[in-house]
Amino acid sequence: MKYLVLFPAVIHVYIFVLESLLWGKASTTKTFGLRASDVEPIRPFAFNQGVYNLLLAFALFAGFALWMGVPHFEKGPFAGKVLIVYGLGSIVVAGLTLLASAPRLWRSALVQIVPALLGILAVFWP
Repeated sequence: MKYLVLFPAVIHVYIFVLESLLWGKASTTKTFGLRASDVEPIRPFAFNQGVYNLLLAFALFAGFALWMGVPHFEKGPFAGKVLIVYGLGSIVVAGLTLLASAPRLWRSALVQIVPALLGILAVFWP
């Protein structure tokens, strides 16, 4: 159950790759539902957004490592849970913001929200 917190991290690494490394490719443009003419003007924004997603993923990976006791220190598991809940909570808020601001992108919002909520449940599952 604890490994559920890693699924949103993997999703956000994938989003980083799309937004920061594969931006402008036809498949990426299609994934985001963009017109080819819109790709270049928003490239800097997409790259920046991709880095945010990578940082969220890193927080989840680091939190998971602390939670599991690697590296081992007395408050590691607690600190790991705090980092995980903060990261997952941020993802939920971002998903809800997407849902509220662009309801037509509800599927994309759910891809963020549902795994993050499951991860939060995994942190508190006995």
